[in-house]
Amino acid sequence: MSRRRTLEDNQERAKTLIERRRSKIHGWGVFAKTQIKRSTKIINYAGEKITQKKSLPRQDKYLEKGHIWCFELNSRWVRDAGVGGNIARFINHKCKPNCWVDIEGDVIWIRAAKNIRKGEELGYDYETDGDKTIQCRCRPGCKRKL
Repeated sequence: MSRRRTLEDNQERAKTLIERRRSKIHGWGVFAKTQIKRSTKIINYAGEKITQKKSLPRQDKYLEKGHIWCFELNSRWVRDAGVGGNIARFINHKCKPNCWVDIEGDVIWIRAAKNIRKGEELGYDYETDGDKTIQCRCRPGCKRKL
């Protein structure tokens, strides 16, 4: 089976696992429609694959609106979920996450770090290394900046 087919199959399977809804953390969030078992590959973080250099002006534009949609694959490449992205771009940051990121080549997988209950909001640690201008909203009183 081709890698493209595998990613398309994952997008279809993801529709049975997760949905986008309004979030108490920030704007939109992604929530479990059913229980998700630990280590499950939930969805890949889709978006245009661009160079780090090309991503910089886009990141600045997104940050002005409070979004972090450029995801670093490695020191050369970035996935820009603002162009060709999917529901994964709405997974919010959490300092105490229930998901983690697994990069396989140029595919970014969002995986369950623990068993996730139906209705629970998904979140992973963004581990940003930028200017730290966005206040974390994962819980009241959190002092971290992204």
